[in-house]
Amino acid sequence: MEFKDRIYVLKGKSSPLTFTLASRHTHRAPLLHFDPKTGVNRPLRYARNQKSPFMDEQDEHAILEPIVFEDGVLRVDKHNTILNRFLELHPKNGTLFEEADMEKDAEKALDNINYEIDALIAAKSLPIEKVEAICRVALGLNVAKMSSSELKRDLLLFAKERPRDFLEMLDDPDMELDDYAHRFVSDGLITIRRNNDIYFSLPDNKKKICSTPYGQDPIDVLSAWLMTEDGIEAKDMLIKLL
Repeated sequence: MEFKDRIYVLKGKSSPLTFTLASRHTHRAPLLHFDPKTGVNRPLRYARNQKSPFMDEQDEHAILEPIVFEDGVLRVDKHNTILNRFLELHPKNGTLFEEADMEKDAEKALDNINYEIDALIAAKSLPIEKVEAICRVALGLNVAKMSSSELKRDLLLFAKERPRDFLEMLDDPDMELDDYAHRFVSDGLITIRRNNDIYFSLPDNKKKICSTPYGQDPIDVLSAWLMTEDGIEAKDMLIKLL
């Protein structure tokens, strides 16, 4: 085990102000480490004045100390090798708590910042037609009732809060079809009836396009239909009517 200061953190979204970790093996609360060399579960106990975290290697003068996480964090000095070794072997290591990897956390934070910057730059340079399409498809906004400033604001917030989703959407070839499906419906060229069946709504064409399978979104079904042979022909005609 590398000789260095370590920081351990409780896993999970919320942490109590103080949390005392089980630090000794008992019959009611077993604290065992499986030794692959001997094939035996060995009981653990943290005692700072001992040379080993294994009870079978400790003497009768063991002095027990509580292991307390404060605000979900436990800092262990590199000189406290017994505690570091005890925490490494603890059966809850990796599930209840874990060692903080500062370099890894910094790399992850930097990666997230770079994604956010790339997303904001891309969002800022989008033409208004693309802004409307993403706001319509991803955010479900009624873009016809919103100003360009409102749309750009909501798009930038989307890019900031969900940069990966935003960047993936820019490269999604199906987004344009999804946008057309939304526009055909919102402009009244196609209607979705109560049973989610999809129909043309043109002066000379009220024919049924397709049914929506149970549990599916009719807009998704319409978008998929627009990729069929009949759908491609109808799409070109409907685009001219928008």
